[in-house]
Amino acid sequence: MAAKTAEQGLADQAEPAEQGLVDQWRGILSLHARTLGELDRELHPYGLCASDFEVLDVLAEGASDDGGCTFRVQEISAQVHLSQSALSRLIGRLEKDGLVERGMCSEDRRGVRVSLTGKGRALHTEVRPLQRAVLRRMLVPAL
Repeated sequence: MAAKTAEQGLADQAEPAEQGLVDQWRGILSLHARTLGELDRELHPYGLCASDFEVLDVLAEGASDDGGCTFRVQEISAQVHLSQSALSRLIGRLEKDGLVERGMCSEDRRGVRVSLTGKGRALHTEVRPLQRAVLRRMLVPAL
């Protein structure tokens, strides 16, 4: 048998540490998938999925006391981690359902602003406790 090269020796030494990182990453992915599944199940009776709620939540958190607040699509995208095209389709569905409305951006005529409607605000208020309960159940370690 041939002797191990120095490179192979370093690879063997790094393997346990790397495997720990890989296991940790896979655990994060698994927790994310399970949590999204739970959120989707809880929100489905309200006609929402987890991504729909995230957009409503971002818009609601930015709302002022009078309920008014608009975000550019790019600002929402940065917070909900969806591609521009996926987010545009999602916003289109929410708009069709009367939960959000789109308008032209006064600062940049190419931009689009999105805001919650009264119906969207009411639905968000109704389902927010369900979403937060799922997050507590899935993400807070049991004592």
